[in-house]
Amino acid sequence: MTPSTEIKPNLTSGRLLARNTIWNLLGLISPLAVGLVAVPTLIRVMGVTRFGVLSLAWVVIGYFSLFDLGIGRAVTKLIADKLAAHEEQSIPPLVWTCLLLMLVLGSIGGLVLASITPWLVDRILKVPSDLAFETRWAFWLLAISIPTVTVTSGLRGILEAQQRFGLLNLIRIPMSVFSFVGPLLVLPFSHSLVPVMSVLVLGRIIGMIAHLFACFHSMPAIRQHFCLDRAVVAPMAKFGGWLTVSNVVGPIMVYMDRFLVGALLSVGAIAYYSAPFDMVSRLWIISGAMVSVLFPAFAVTLLQDPSRTGLLLVRGSKYIFLTIFPIVLVITTLAPEGLRLWLGEGFAQNSTTVLRLLAAGVFVNCLAQVPFVLIQSAGRADITAKLHVAELPLYVLAVWLLTKRMGIEGTAIAWAGRSIVDALLVCWLAHRFLPAKTRFLSVVTIGSASGLLLLYLSTLVHPLVLKLEFLAVALLGFVLIVWLLMLDPQERALVSSKLGR
Repeated sequence: MTPSTEIKPNLTSGRLLARNTIWNLLGLISPLAVGLVAVPTLIRVMGVTRFGVLSLAWVVIGYFSLFDLGIGRAVTKLIADKLAAHEEQSIPPLVWTCLLLMLVLGSIGGLVLASITPWLVDRILKVPSDLAFETRWAFWLLAISIPTVTVTSGLRGILEAQQRFGLLNLIRIPMSVFSFVGPLLVLPFSHSLVPVMSVLVLGRIIGMIAHLFACFHSMPAIRQHFCLDRAVVAPMAKFGGWLTVSNVVGPIMVYMDRFLVGALLSVGAIAYYSAPFDMVSRLWIISGAMVSVLFPAFAVTLLQDPSRTGLLLVRGSKYIFLTIFPIVLVITTLAPEGLRLWLGEGFAQNSTTVLRLLAAGVFVNCLAQVPFVLIQSAGRADITAKLHVAELPLYVLAVWLLTKRMGIEGTAIAWAGRSIVDALLVCWLAHRFLPAKTRFLSVVTIGSASGLLLLYLSTLVHPLVLKLEFLAVALLGFVLIVWLLMLDPQERALVSSKLGR
């Protein structure tokens, strides 16, 4: 193998990818645990209204991060391509050009937020008059942090391209925790939103500086060579632009159904629909932790060794299946009991079918995220964007018709049905990017079809004792099938060695 095609084990080795996935899981789950403890205290001390404004601030930060126009992910893709082609000398101008562009875009986003703040606070949010002054100042402070958020996204992309997820999460975890802890530190001195938001903005700035020094540490050439390259702007803008389309349309399809439920049924029906949705959608944390690691790995192997791309695609889909399916099976089997214990009898009666349908949809959607990321890592973000745009009107129509006819159960059918159709299309499209034949389509098709069938069977068992017996038999059979049919000899040997310790 020539040096130009030699694969960098530090970027694509299975051991590294597995370790980085665990790092991502820690980075995503740790803030949730802190939030469970911190949020009740914030609500009690700040009051419901002020906490509502703080919650909106967190949402606005996420929404205005779209002003990076997908360039953060484009940075990961382009740097991974340079590393795969052994063109490290061209990375510094690429990095600085991207960061400068993201600073400009973030500044525009901050100016937009600052200019619409009076209208947003007084007309849209209808903030009480006694909180209007501090809410306006809170959002103006928030506008200052938007450039910081976009630049941080680019710096994070640099670390992801190098598979430095351990270093990345050592920064992400304290930053995310500080989003909850920071306001708690202010509360003994003031309940006003202004100092609370000031502390959060300061945390964002410190986080950006930490990311910058982490990039200097992992790639010293960036610090040593400050230069710009206009030639990278066009491909970066094209790739990032299509990503932005997906980033805008995708969340609409995920959350738009709640607004239609409220419009067609009632506000109360939203609660019966959104509670099970919020519960089961947490599974995206698992698949998200893995696909963010696979994105730069796919970009490298597509250029260096497409056969390894196929291997990563099959294994990524398989490992998500092995992780997600047992959880979903327990959810669908014990849905009424779980809802009754968690939220009460009303939710058990009204949300059981909804939870089961959404769980099936999330299960298939998690499997589809691996081929979805493969398409984007191949530089064809336009394909996924066009797919989302084509799906949107059909999905809106399906939600409208099924919700009017069947209530929130019809809404859940529309959402799960779209997820299954989308998964089929994404898997078929991703398979076309692999020059060598793989078992990917057969693995995903057989696995998802068998999984959906077993999920359906779980809904037919009613007494709790029989449900527990069904789960015991089903999970035991699942383990045997996985061991005998889904794991290859190398994977079985690895599992045996781990269990033998």
